[in-house]
Amino acid sequence: MWLADIKGDWQGRFLLMPAQAGGRFAITHCCCDYPKVADLKWRRDTWKNSRTAFRDEWAREFGGWPTTNGANWQGHHIFDLGHGGAPLARDNVIPAPDDVHGVFNREYPACYAPGGQWLKPGPDRPYVD
Repeated sequence: MWLADIKGDWQGRFLLMPAQAGGRFAITHCCCDYPKVADLKWRRDTWKNSRTAFRDEWAREFGGWPTTNGANWQGHHIFDLGHGGAPLARDNVIPAPDDVHGVFNREYPACYAPGGQWLKPGPDRPYVD
């Protein structure tokens, strides 16, 4: 399942010469048949109690945690907590605005549903520029 396809472009100067670069970064998650965990409450409580510290640490590397009208974006767990995702793993949490996070949470049950659309293989790149 594709969660994001982030494209970055840069133009500037390098050694006084014009230069440009760019790249893409895909964030994906496999909807494998992970069983539900028995310690979901612990995982949610761990995230809830540590998310401010997590956001502060994240901000030291990537800049301030995104906000909309002063409200922090949700932290979305790529490998969800209900199926064994680590609550505080740096590479498992991405910021997502409330409306996008709602879409993620509605689609995740379909990810694990038998015969669901997310279990079908798709193209390597869902779209091109």
